[in-house]
Amino acid sequence: MGQEVSPLWGPAGVPVNAGAGPHFDVLEVGHDDFVALINADTAFWVLAPRDQALDYLLGPELPQVFLEKEARLASDLNNVRFGLLPSAVYFNPTERCNLDCGYCYLPREARRTGVHMEPARLMESLAILQDFFKSTLPEGARPQLVFHGSEPLLAKDAVFAGIEKYGAYFRFGVQTNATLLDAEAKDFLMAHGVGIGLSLDGPSAAVADRTRRTWGGTGVFAETVKALEDLVDYPGLNLITTVTKENVRHLPELVDFLHARGVGNALLNPVRGTQLGGRDLMPDQAELAHFFFKALDRTYELAQATGRKMVIGNFANLLLGLVAPGARRLMCDISPCGGGRCFFAVGAHGEVAPCSEFLGLPEFHGGNLWEQSVPELLATPQFKQITTRVVEGFAPCNRCAVRHVCGAPCPAEVYAINGRLDAPAPLCDFYTAQAQYAFRVIAQGRLDDYLWDGWRDGLEEIVLL
Repeated sequence: MGQEVSPLWGPAGVPVNAGAGPHFDVLEVGHDDFVALINADTAFWVLAPRDQALDYLLGPELPQVFLEKEARLASDLNNVRFGLLPSAVYFNPTERCNLDCGYCYLPREARRTGVHMEPARLMESLAILQDFFKSTLPEGARPQLVFHGSEPLLAKDAVFAGIEKYGAYFRFGVQTNATLLDAEAKDFLMAHGVGIGLSLDGPSAAVADRTRRTWGGTGVFAETVKALEDLVDYPGLNLITTVTKENVRHLPELVDFLHARGVGNALLNPVRGTQLGGRDLMPDQAELAHFFFKALDRTYELAQATGRKMVIGNFANLLLGLVAPGARRLMCDISPCGGGRCFFAVGAHGEVAPCSEFLGLPEFHGGNLWEQSVPELLATPQFKQITTRVVEGFAPCNRCAVRHVCGAPCPAEVYAINGRLDAPAPLCDFYTAQAQYAFRVIAQGRLDDYLWDGWRDGLEEIVLL
């Protein structure tokens, strides 16, 4: 009589979904020919022909290859999640802003009547931060420091003095609404190689000015577009669109608008619900997915027609998280997120928080830069709550196949909405759909069309079926 074989074992005696055997989830990706098979613990995946998926799961090759590489895959993912050093700071030199954007992550009253950081304090802060990074980063490393807001150019003199003094050490950036970005300011920033981030929320004033207005209710679309056109050839230009229910239907049109003006990189960031204004402007998830993917489709169509790509950075980062986890550039779509771990934020009073989204939530301020050392601040309970928040720790994320592609962001908005950190992202369905779209891009052989040129440089392929 032949030996009986347990149904939990494949034909070669490799355990499947039992004991020490690897567990694979099957993810529908909306492709006629392929499905994704994912080991969620390590973010290992393979696109299997739809009609051969069961053979992949029960046959010897996939489990064997996975088990041979499991330790390396787990180590790489663990390093991205827990092994990186802080190397960036978001620095708010003022609480105030000359705009009243409906979705701002900072409290409205502070933006209207808040304080500027004293110039001497700004210089003191940069010296403290330089000393910290010199003690932690390798020699020659240049940490990034982004003057953020509110509107940092309201404190232009102090900011520019800091850039002039410390420009050889920090890689500086300025995120601005462009209303104070006159010719002199542009010349100064470009001469010092400073990254310049602009915010534009639509392809027309009728759309963009719905959410980005002065305190008097006047839109700033024309000024932003003028600055964009002046800077479009500057390598340090970054363009950010905050996606809300007011502009979500116009995303494909916005892609056309930006591409026609030579923009090569942009972020289409779904609005964060950290403050009430942002929550009120959050789009319907199904509508967000539909128009976000239409916009991505449009970037592909334009690249094929013109030979010129426009990379959507937040989606490109998700793609990198799938094909090269260690190469990702943004740290929102992984857990723990980058807040307090890869970067932190400094407010105008010297308060320090895990990231800018937490500056408006005082209960997450770790202390003050002028009163405590940076290592002490990073070790506070306020920071540890964020740096130890992992998707394995709460349902339903701990059962999700794409938990290490999504990361259940953003802890600040999760807390603001739920009153606790151990909850899924408010846009959970959208992030799942985005992962499915990403796998579809890979299955279509279009990976390079959605990523920056040269993204493969220095990468090693460690899994090949």
